[in-house]
Amino acid sequence: MTGYPMLDIFLSVLYFFGWVLWLMLMFWIITDIFRSDDLSGWAKAGWLVAIIILPLVGILVYLIARGGSMRERQEARVRAQDAAFRDYVRQAAATDGSAGTAGAAASGSAAPAGNGGATTASDELAKLASLHQRGVLNDDEFARAKARVV
Repeated sequence: MTGYPMLDIFLSVLYFFGWVLWLMLMFWIITDIFRSDDLSGWAKAGWLVAIIILPLVGILVYLIARGGSMRERQEARVRAQDAAFRDYVRQAAATDGSAGTAGAAASGSAAPAGNGGATTASDELAKLASLHQRGVLNDDEFARAKARVV
């Protein structure tokens, strides 16, 4: 261990983690460039060339010029994905619930328990309770859906 002092080990580890951090930052910025809707194709190509040709300067300039908007774009993307998922869950829950009740209402009779596919009010309440327990539906949504079923 005399040929490689402790300070050299520390510096080697520091350089390695710095290199890993730089690589992660570079790929994060390249991903942000391609996902950015406000940049034209030529601007995206210019930023990409700047980051690949002059990596340290390109990354620093990108972070200074567009660093604040990176977070805003990421938050907007996450909010849009969350809203789309919640809409999908609501539509799926409403479609499953309204299909069985609409079919029963159209035929003029209540659906018996073993009718091969049509759902009863207790089935709907069980689905709603499950969605509410998993956190998919909040208290207000659960109360409205429950009132609609009952």
